[in-house]
Amino acid sequence: MRAVVYKGPFEVAIEQVEDPRIQHPNDVLVRVTSTAICGSDLHMYEGRTAAEPGIVFGHENLGIVEETGDGVTTLSKGDRVVMPFNVACGFCKNCSAGYTGFCLTVNPGFAGGAYGYVAMGPYTGGQAEYVRVPYADFNCLKLPEGTEKETDFVLLADIFPTGYHGNELADVRPGDTVAVYGAGPVGLMAAYSAMLRGASKVFVVDRVAERLQKAQEIGTIPIDFSQGNPAEQIREQTGGQGTDKGIDAVGYQAQAQGEDREEPAIVLNSLVDTVRPTGALGVPGLYVPSDPGGPDEQAKKGMLMVAVGRLFEKGLRMGTGQCNVKRYNRHLRDMIIEDRAKPSFVVSHELPLDQASSAYEKFDKRIEGYTKVVLHPQAA
Repeated sequence: MRAVVYKGPFEVAIEQVEDPRIQHPNDVLVRVTSTAICGSDLHMYEGRTAAEPGIVFGHENLGIVEETGDGVTTLSKGDRVVMPFNVACGFCKNCSAGYTGFCLTVNPGFAGGAYGYVAMGPYTGGQAEYVRVPYADFNCLKLPEGTEKETDFVLLADIFPTGYHGNELADVRPGDTVAVYGAGPVGLMAAYSAMLRGASKVFVVDRVAERLQKAQEIGTIPIDFSQGNPAEQIREQTGGQGTDKGIDAVGYQAQAQGEDREEPAIVLNSLVDTVRPTGALGVPGLYVPSDPGGPDEQAKKGMLMVAVGRLFEKGLRMGTGQCNVKRYNRHLRDMIIEDRAKPSFVVSHELPLDQASSAYEKFDKRIEGYTKVVLHPQAA
């Protein structure tokens, strides 16, 4: 089959790779009809992880069940399904408690597994024509038949639940004021989710004009950090108090204010300044235990200079970690079905698989309006 294969920093290629096959009675094979490029894929694409050449990318996958293992009981050939990026067993201690992003079964020696991602287990990615889904009864979420709302439903694999998860981590409640740092796909989903949850006012911080415009279009207040300290800008619009809650949708590749360089802890420290005393922070933005491209020796070891004293002084709470997609994807699916949510507003491009290399390059450079790309492996 054709698949997006990592060749080295800033290079992917469409290559023929081995077809997936049923390996366990609980497996299914899915013919992939939509698969999205994630900002997390760019960390590997840029050589900022330990990913080795040859890995097939793709953890945001939707498609049609083509074959089922003998032990599968709830799925049939022809079912349209979307899979959480988390590969999970459904029965370990963490899965039983709802922490499917930290499954103890699927990736021995590590809490958590995913498709097509470094250190997340032996699961080939879905930026390909087919993908194998283990523990399929648990991991597949059924969708309505047909092709309607395809670009909405594919976002259930990761970014819509992840944005919602940021709100859960920050305990966003009706009436809260919220600051979201980052207006990329996850940041926009976090801001959108805050609105869905009844936040009274949502600020979105970024410096890319197109992203800030998109944030404004969904009813949030854009804050351009290139025009001045974002925490000060937000305090000026909240009576000097700051917001009730804050969400980091940027992670470790954050950009320094007014400079073309990375400052990995700047968003965390800005949120400590932005959120009022006794507020809460949600951090779905990615941080890693090692970063080969870190700007200094401490950052390369995943050690960042965070204002913990100020965090403590203000009595702030902080929740971190990747999203447990299964906790949210069913009710978010139902909101899409009933037209209560339409997350596909973030999708800027829909392309055939053969254009993946160009799409990665343009998405990485944030050019030509590339904000979220959905690939269609079955398209001509």
